[in-house]
Amino acid sequence: MELGKALRVVGQGERSEAFDVFCRSLDIAWVRRALDVTETASIRRRKLPAEFVVWLVIGMALLRDRSIEEVVRHLNLVVPELRRPDVTRGAIIQARDRLGCEALAVLFTETARRWAGDSADALRWRGLGVYGVDGTTLRVPDTEENETTFGRPRSGRTAGAYPQLRMVALMVLRSHLLADFAAGPFAMGEQRLAQKLWDQLPDHCLVIVDKGFINYWVFFQIHRQGEQRHWLCRAKSNLKRSVVRSLGHGDDLVTIPVNRPLRAQHPELPEFITARAIRYQRRGFRPQTLLTSLLDSEVYPAREIAELYHERWELEIGFDEIKTHTFERAETLRSKSPQRILQELWGLAIAYNLVRLEMAHVANRLRLPPSRISYRHSLLLIRNFLVSAWLASPGVLPKRLEALHQEISLLVLPERRARRYPRAVKIKMSKYRKKPLPRRGRSLN
Repeated sequence: MELGKALRVVGQGERSEAFDVFCRSLDIAWVRRALDVTETASIRRRKLPAEFVVWLVIGMALLRDRSIEEVVRHLNLVVPELRRPDVTRGAIIQARDRLGCEALAVLFTETARRWAGDSADALRWRGLGVYGVDGTTLRVPDTEENETTFGRPRSGRTAGAYPQLRMVALMVLRSHLLADFAAGPFAMGEQRLAQKLWDQLPDHCLVIVDKGFINYWVFFQIHRQGEQRHWLCRAKSNLKRSVVRSLGHGDDLVTIPVNRPLRAQHPELPEFITARAIRYQRRGFRPQTLLTSLLDSEVYPAREIAELYHERWELEIGFDEIKTHTFERAETLRSKSPQRILQELWGLAIAYNLVRLEMAHVANRLRLPPSRISYRHSLLLIRNFLVSAWLASPGVLPKRLEALHQEISLLVLPERRARRYPRAVKIKMSKYRKKPLPRRGRSLN
């Protein structure tokens, strides 16, 4: 359904042209269904109906360099006959609180299931969709509510300057589309947060994780449940294994003993896990060993698996695209209450996927992998379109949309270079003393 038609249902009478760039991907019927399921659809006639607030939260992520009031104005998100006086900041906060975070969560879940699944199917490796799981942290504003809910990172000397939340994401590695994510307090471990993500893995897939996610009970469930669900990770240096037979040079079928406490907790676990151990070395790096449930060496060659493992870094690149480019290097969410933080986070995930979908459309037109399109410049072009679209007449929008896709098609990146040397950083310690934390009940904001 066209966005303009859906908006007329709520009595607006005009279309919000700014979001036409996303209308072919994000069906307004999904927005309305999410509002109906969570019982947050607007009943009274308001300046900011619930449908508009959904777009507002998505727009907050895309227009990071503008205040929330400016986002409302630039995206034309006020019912026309109620536009005077302007919507106040307090009214925007009340509208966001009425909406809550559940509607955005439902909307993300439905859209991600469709978009990520289609993307993984189109970019398979030997018949398997390639996924990755990893974690990161995000700063949140320094308020008492946020500190109580999310907590601060702590060291041996003092607590961190800002509260932080921890999130773990499930991503289609070859398109960077988020399939799902989980967020919680900073003190919550990544493995615990990732528990709900494993069930979202589809059949005929491979999930790549770092050694910090090694959990033989999780691996056992991934491989046992569903059809052709596989895992791949880097082995720890102290791994105990017994070689069953050699499958090739540096390629062995092995058994790994499962420790007794884990078996006592999960009696279904066998005494040994059967896996494949692949040893390899890249120039400039130390030798590494990979573990995987891909046991057939003819169908899944060891050399290709070793190359495929390094696609795990695509998830780190995705985090960088969010924290560095989408957040304009601020790396901090805007909202000052935990519920609005979660709402903003769901909106951010939808916005990121929408940008990535536009890049995928252009990449498909050029017959290139999505990784060859510049995220930074695509985001800037889409931002410019969002800010200026509401000033243009509806008749010229199709031409402007086509021009936008033509501009994005010019942002082709060169092929990735193989890294020859290990990563290294130099950290400069600050000479200034750390600012003391505010007293309980006071805020630095």
